[in-house]
Amino acid sequence: MQKRPYRRNGQWLELLPADLAEAPAKDTDSNQHTEQLTIPEAGSHPHLVRQWLLARSLFPAKWINRLFSVGGIKWEGELIRLLAFPPVDPAVDPLYRKVINNRHSVQEPKVLYEDDFCLVLNKPAGMPVHESYAGQTGTLDEAAARLQLGKDDPLPVRHIHRLDDDTSGPVLYAKNDLAQWVLDEAMREKRIDRRYLAVVSGRVKKPAGTVNAPIGKDRHHSTRRRVTPSGDAAVTHYETVRTFPNASLVRLQLETGRTHQIRVHMSHIGHPLVGDKLYGGDSRLLPHQALHGERLLFPHPWSGEMVEAASPQPDWLAALLDKLNERTN
Repeated sequence: MQKRPYRRNGQWLELLPADLAEAPAKDTDSNQHTEQLTIPEAGSHPHLVRQWLLARSLFPAKWINRLFSVGGIKWEGELIRLLAFPPVDPAVDPLYRKVINNRHSVQEPKVLYEDDFCLVLNKPAGMPVHESYAGQTGTLDEAAARLQLGKDDPLPVRHIHRLDDDTSGPVLYAKNDLAQWVLDEAMREKRIDRRYLAVVSGRVKKPAGTVNAPIGKDRHHSTRRRVTPSGDAAVTHYETVRTFPNASLVRLQLETGRTHQIRVHMSHIGHPLVGDKLYGGDSRLLPHQALHGERLLFPHPWSGEMVEAASPQPDWLAALLDKLNERTN
């Protein structure tokens, strides 16, 4: 997606046709070639504008077609207007309704990045991303919705990826349908880069390595995953940052996003995460797995430019490293 200027005007995304015309048209049969290259005149019927937008290949076709079906494509004066930011009804939307009905004090995560299309929140350890059982409150999803309510801008915030409850770090949210479709596709195509820091048990001798081992469910334990030939492909890259007498600080990069992937893979090679009792880690120094999302890099859903959201070292990780340093000295 090429970089293009835009202006948000309430629910509408406003564009100059000339800015869209600079992008190359997709290849189709020669009978439609002239139609694709001709910019519709101001005031053209929305159907003609839709056909031209589809020919530009700048937006997901299903998004343009949905806009057309609800009257969300207009050409007014010098501007093309797209209904890109329709709000939800807070009284009807389940997430917003939960926020309205639960006004007790909750932890407000730090915003690492935000614009009209997306939001990155810094999830603390112990906070779930989403509801995992009926009636659960205090989720990161609620924090995202509460943030939008505070700005009187109840957009349909939806998380693009997840972190385990006890893992801290950045979580990416889409704020409209266009962003969600584009970012979901980026996830499937592995164009969203996630980097983690973890403290694992034992001294990792290799300076770097890759764990390529499929992960599936553990039929003996409903919440566990395990390495199994019948599982889904899973690849984790790691590098050793620092070693202590009985632990190591490692940096990890995911190629895939399987449930508990880092925890399973590091346990599989004999280095379970400190604090991760589920996978054999020692919990005497930390009551939860020592895993922190250090950085998130993603293509912006509008411009296509790469956006980096870095999460500062959390207090629990700094305290754990201090304890390990004390044992070393």
